[in-house]
Amino acid sequence: MYYELATLTLPFGTTAQAATQVHAFATAPEAQGELLACWSTDIGTLNRMIVLRGFADLAALQAERERTQRAASPFGCGDLYQHLELASYRGFPWMKPARPSAESGIAGPVYEIRTYGIRPGGTQPTIDLWQQYLPAREAISPCVVAMVALDGAPRFTNIWAYPGLDARSRARADAVAQGLWPPKGGPSHLTTDMVSTIALPTSVSPMQ
Repeated sequence: MYYELATLTLPFGTTAQAATQVHAFATAPEAQGELLACWSTDIGTLNRMIVLRGFADLAALQAERERTQRAASPFGCGDLYQHLELASYRGFPWMKPARPSAESGIAGPVYEIRTYGIRPGGTQPTIDLWQQYLPAREAISPCVVAMVALDGAPRFTNIWAYPGLDARSRARADAVAQGLWPPKGGPSHLTTDMVSTIALPTSVSPMQ
């Protein structure tokens, strides 16, 4: 499974308008892929909308990237956003594809989007360690997706769903206390370039 994370920096107070326009663009008849989530940032860099789309193969992702780049109004927000960033990803090969909440049963409404830089040679060890340790970690809270970047600096992004911020704090503390997380040896494959964002679903988001 392949994914795209699009980040739109928006003027203050325009989230609802942007969400409607993003939904129309991502679900248009000519659109490739599937809209999976449309979040607005709540903790981290504010006034950002993060859009997650899924693709069955790399060709579909690339075709949609070209459509977005050639559009007179990318995401229907060309006259609204102040900055647009597009990033391509490949899901960890052993993970189930990310799906809307109605299908997966995984819901927030608090989502944490974490991105870690990867040291040279660290990609496959990271994927292998996550395969080993994630099942026990998910007994505490579900991971929506883990995926490796196909462009830009070597990195991977993982997204988690929580019913609230208190639940997030408890889950993370419990995982550490039980020795379930992070994967043993995992941090040695990562750089100190780490970013965490808390985001909430907009009204059009299939992940709620």
